Amino acid sequence: MSGLLNGKRILVTGVLLESSIAFHTAKLAQEQGAEVILTGFGRLSLVERIANRLPKPAPVIELDVQNTEQLDGLADKVRQHVDGLDGVVHSIGFAPQDALGGNFLNTPWESVGTAVHVSAYSLKSLTMACLPLMEGGGSVVGMDFDASVAWPQYDWMGVAKAALESTSRYLARHLGQENIRVNLVSAGPIKSMAAKSIPGFEELAGVWESRAPLAWDLTDPEPAARGVVALLSDWFPKTTGEIVHVDGGLHAIGA
Repeated sequence: MSGLLNGKRILVTGVLLESSIAFHTAKLAQEQGAEVILTGFGRLSLVERIANRLPKPAPVIELDVQNTEQLDGLADKVRQHVDGLDGVVHSIGFAPQDALGGNFLNTPWESVGTAVHVSAYSLKSLTMACLPLMEGGGSVVGMDFDASVAWPQYDWMGVAKAALESTSRYLARHLGQENIRVNLVSAGPIKSMAAKSIPGFEELAGVWESRAPLAWDLTDPEPAARGVVALLSDWFPKTTGEIVHVDGGLHAIGA
């Protein structure tokens, strides 16, 4: 896999801890020759510390995907570090606690709206914020969790992921004329910061232990990160609107 991203400029969102798929994506992207810029929300000092643990320290730009002003200014901030982008990684998701953990029937719209805005609509808003930087085309890759079925405990985040999947297809439809590909990686569960926010995560993750054809390691984000890097590369030049499953094959298995 040497040099898959040589000379490419990649923006990676969602890096918070070394255990995240986003961190391993940034790490692999650098190892494959890319110039990487990160975005962070909230605890920027933590993101900056994590950025220094990459093979090459990466600049961090503050970005709240619910903040229109920050989205409008993103392109200018990115231009302070690189003159354009070849790839964007959307690794952003959030649902309030009352939208998870078996509370599906009682979750108020305010919490559902937040989950859909942050986890799905942000794929569109982030992509449009980066569009002026992608004049030569490029690749947008988002992180998914299979929304074709209902999972225990996942509740309205599952609905938000279904919206994410549909959003990616419509972006692929509308941005193909700009030579921009939009794809998702549907990863199996990883013990990350996002996972810790899901009540009953162990029940959800346990499905993989009993049903995945390929042994699944909850502590290893690298297989999913490799999928993201492959989609960022030029090896999928005519693939868009696709969902690549990196989940040990569980999506293909029934009972």
